[in-house]
Amino acid sequence: MIVTVALYFWVMERDLLFALASADAEPTAEAAAEPSTPARARAVSVVAIHSRAQEVEQAVLARGQTEASRAVDVRAETSGRVVSEPLRKGAFVEKDALLCRVDSGTREVALEDALARLSEAKARVPAAEAALAEAESRVPAAQSALDEAQARVPAAEAALSEAEARVPAAEAALRQAEAQLPLVEALRAEAEARLVEARKNYENAVKLFEQGFVAETRVNSARAAFESAQAGVEQVKSQFEAARAGVEQARANLAAAKAAVEQARANLAGARAAVASARSQLEGAEAAVQSARAQVESARAAIETAEAQVASARTELERIEIRAPFAGLLETDTAELGTLLQPGGLCATILQLDPIKLVGFVPETRVDEVATGARAAARLSTGREVAGRVTFLARSADPATRTFRVEVEAANPDLAIRDGQTAEIIIASAARTAHFLPQSALTLDDEGRLGVRTVEPGGIAGFAPVEIIRDARDGVWVAGLPDEADVIVVGQQYVTEGEAVDVTWREARQ
Repeated sequence: MIVTVALYFWVMERDLLFALASADAEPTAEAAAEPSTPARARAVSVVAIHSRAQEVEQAVLARGQTEASRAVDVRAETSGRVVSEPLRKGAFVEKDALLCRVDSGTREVALEDALARLSEAKARVPAAEAALAEAESRVPAAQSALDEAQARVPAAEAALSEAEARVPAAEAALRQAEAQLPLVEALRAEAEARLVEARKNYENAVKLFEQGFVAETRVNSARAAFESAQAGVEQVKSQFEAARAGVEQARANLAAAKAAVEQARANLAGARAAVASARSQLEGAEAAVQSARAQVESARAAIETAEAQVASARTELERIEIRAPFAGLLETDTAELGTLLQPGGLCATILQLDPIKLVGFVPETRVDEVATGARAAARLSTGREVAGRVTFLARSADPATRTFRVEVEAANPDLAIRDGQTAEIIIASAARTAHFLPQSALTLDDEGRLGVRTVEPGGIAGFAPVEIIRDARDGVWVAGLPDEADVIVVGQQYVTEGEAVDVTWREARQ
């Protein structure tokens, strides 16, 4: 109520307040005033300090609880009866310590069988590789035979072309010989006709000579003509026989040419068949190579399969021993002796409490002030205090509370801090430049802004708005002032911006 009344008079009745203050101070002011400085008679007496800005650490408060840095339910990966003595809850176990052991059963036999299969698979590889090398060695010979067979084809084709080229000539020679045969036949008929005529003439001449009608010379002449006709007939006969023999020879030549063509065709077909056979042999050799390679790959795949079976058998054999994944405390008893565990069956629950994790939730208005790696401290519900650093700050807010999860890691060597204890966490944020002032130095201007009255050059009162960043027992830390400022700490309620002040300086408290 007092503050409300004071603010009312300060804002609404300021002139009356100044008149009363001037009336009270007038006798003292007149006694102290100097004749040469009448303006100082109206100055308001105030007390001020020289304040220097300092780096002030800030902190964000979060409430939460402790959590184990690790909490794992150690479960079985195979089935079997537990043959190990149980460990009791609360016991500390080292990393890789045996928690539960399951009866091995036939797993060792399965491993030996897998190892035997692996040895057998490895033994098949050299034979398969040797077969592959032999198959690959046949390929060059088959390729050479194919090349040789292909090289004979052009010669056979050329021989066929040559033989086929001789057939038209033989046919032309036969036609020419057959064309001459009728001419020779006509000459023979003509010669025989002349022979008949010459014979008749000779016989008539002989009869007439015997009868004495002709001379002996005519008989001789007729005999000579007859003999000449006989000789002509014989000559024509020889020509005819020669022509007929020429026809037969031409026919024989034509048949020989056609036979040569057939032979050349047969040779070409044989050469092409040899090429096909050589190509088939080459393809067979290449197929044998592919088959041998497939056998090699199959042998190697068998090795990989056998190795996988060996690894699986060894893994299965290793799974009979369930060990601690890290050092920590048992939260539960391990599985009891004789318990039948199935895959996924619980062996034990183990917690790691060193380091301990402090989990809190920061409001969204202050999440930007928290950074990973920042120093942090916490006070537990038991009153114990611990210190650590921020290791995690969530990027997603809790949809219900709009807060962000923050995790602090702190040392817990004696394991005294338990999982789930309530904790109040303070996280250091970035430092700011601020002035430490008495709370009474704060005031409001005519617009209702919070600030302080300052002493400006020339002894004039000023006003500077400020922001409170932290309060303390003896004052407040404020931001918004320059690095050095003269702040009125007594009398600031009686001056306004622009008024003259009579300053009494006081040492600032740090």
